[in-house]
Amino acid sequence: MSTILSDLYAIIQDRQQNPKPGSYTNRLFELGLPEIAKKVGEEGVEVVVAALGQNRERLISELADLTYHVTVLLVQMGIRYQDILDELEKRHK
Repeated sequence: MSTILSDLYAIIQDRQQNPKPGSYTNRLFELGLPEIAKKVGEEGVEVVVAALGQNRERLISELADLTYHVTVLLVQMGIRYQDILDELEKRHK
């Protein structure tokens, strides 16, 4: 797995365990699962819009936003990236 994804996961997990005032990540955790899930949905829609009508750079930016919010959701739910990789591996067989 990518080092940056591992680092991002670790940073988000640290924010959950050691809140920092003013942190957007902490704000999401404070608002809870409904808000985190909503943000994932919003970012997913923005990815679709960018893919269908905007340029490559905008799509990359929206995909990065989606990846961040999905990672917050993973941490909130206690799911590791390895869990997803394991599921993909099972499907590949």
